[in-house]
Amino acid sequence: MIKTILNCIILCLAALTIFAQENKIGKRSRDYGISIGVLPTGKNNAITDVDGVQVGQVTINKGDTIHTGVTAIIPHPGNVFQQKVPAGLFVGNGFGKMAGISQINELGNIETPIVLTNTLNVGTAMQAVVNYTLSQPGNAKIKSVNAIVGETNDATLNDIRGTHVRESDVLNAIQNAKPGRVQEGNVGAGTGTVCFGFKGGIGTASRVLSEKLGGYTVGVLVQSNYGGVLQINGAPIGQELQQFSFSNALLNNVDGSCMVIIATDAPLSDRNLERLAARAFLGLGKTGGIASNGSGEYFLAFSTHKSVRVPYQSASTELNQPTLHNDAMSPLFMAAIEATEEAVINSLFAGVTVKGHQKTVPCLPLDKVLPLLKKYNALSPVGNIKK
Repeated sequence: MIKTILNCIILCLAALTIFAQENKIGKRSRDYGISIGVLPTGKNNAITDVDGVQVGQVTINKGDTIHTGVTAIIPHPGNVFQQKVPAGLFVGNGFGKMAGISQINELGNIETPIVLTNTLNVGTAMQAVVNYTLSQPGNAKIKSVNAIVGETNDATLNDIRGTHVRESDVLNAIQNAKPGRVQEGNVGAGTGTVCFGFKGGIGTASRVLSEKLGGYTVGVLVQSNYGGVLQINGAPIGQELQQFSFSNALLNNVDGSCMVIIATDAPLSDRNLERLAARAFLGLGKTGGIASNGSGEYFLAFSTHKSVRVPYQSASTELNQPTLHNDAMSPLFMAAIEATEEAVINSLFAGVTVKGHQKTVPCLPLDKVLPLLKKYNALSPVGNIKK
């Protein structure tokens, strides 16, 4: 009888855990009263708030050992090779792989969708992006493609040596990309990632400048997979929970990398996009990230503004591209910092506990975190959350 009762209790507790996690899916930091920064967000508080940007994802979960995927960011709905967009790159720490960056630094633009996946599937993703680009109408005579592919290492939760991402997965992510709301947490390239010892993943956020500051939008998408001492809206969560880098066996490994993609509709040159990308690093720092030795922190910014696009072919040898003045950049810097910080926090709030290849990684314990945020006045009053 007692054994039966105990079994019932165990089953009930398991059901409650599943219920709690299911109700966590889809909720974001602002749903809990966390309002990071001072600038307003866009409609979806996502990178897709930048007009024309689309995101597609393929999630791969098989048993307890395979947790990985693909996330694709499309700069605009047209032929990106024929209408390239200016871009700038900043590398916070170079222990990582981001294919195509030498051409970005040399020419200042990107000509393909941006794909994120795991470390050992970068080559697969590159081939898929090349094939996709060559197959686009108008690209029949192209003989060179610079595929942009970034990665983080998801080996803790994923059998990474099995290289389970296929070219078809990458193509599906690209072809299914759409505007609007972006799924976060255990999805796409974030399916198997770990952040501050908790389940990280894909996160996104945006900021919109006032009309007097140009009315531009900055959107950020992150693939969070790194360590340090977690801070949420200034509250020392990692310290309070006594869960931070090097504090226990789970958190001794702080490596893994973080990919940060920044989009804006402001007409920026590749030089100022590089400056914008560099400022996003500050947002990562505000979450408590330490850019550890074995973690690659890559920041790629691009502009969707039609005036600064670079045509593959042109009747003129000169480009007439009006771009934003240096003195107008500071509000955009601020927007990138705020959106990057919130995108990381969103990835954590959306994350769900995963039993993986090497160990089980827990989700952020909201039952402990929310009281701590209240303790440090890091929550906004109900009804006064900035949208």
